[in-house]
Amino acid sequence: MPKVRNLARFLLRGDGEVDDVAQIACIEILRSLHTWRGEASVMSWGLRIAARVARREAKKRRREHARRGSEPPDLHAVGAAPDAYMERRRLVKLLDGLPEGQRDALVLHHVMGMSVPEVARELEVPFETARSRLRLGIRKLRELHGRGTK
Repeated sequence: MPKVRNLARFLLRGDGEVDDVAQIACIEILRSLHTWRGEASVMSWGLRIAARVARREAKKRRREHARRGSEPPDLHAVGAAPDAYMERRRLVKLLDGLPEGQRDALVLHHVMGMSVPEVARELEVPFETARSRLRLGIRKLRELHGRGTK
């Protein structure tokens, strides 16, 4: 659950819905357990499902918020150690500054350890698009990080 929750948080903007999405992802993992073929570890397989669920739910919730004309709630502390929580918040704030495609590509590649071809398949984009999103996302993260340290 902690890994699913962290992955959901990296893919969502704002902490308000992370727990709900993580629960939905865990339920989906359990429902899909019969489809695991043993080609990857159960953890890796489950995190891929969690990533799909988180991206799907993020899109759905953005549409709902846009329709209502409101922003999703942000930030509430969830029982992490203060230093770990602050470090996670700093990273999430940087990720929040990225466009959705770049954010998704970076999380899938760097957090989940997917190769660029796997990222392309997961995001249903051409290989060069996935590679470009990773390159542009890293550039933007460096830019945002540079602004935050000055």
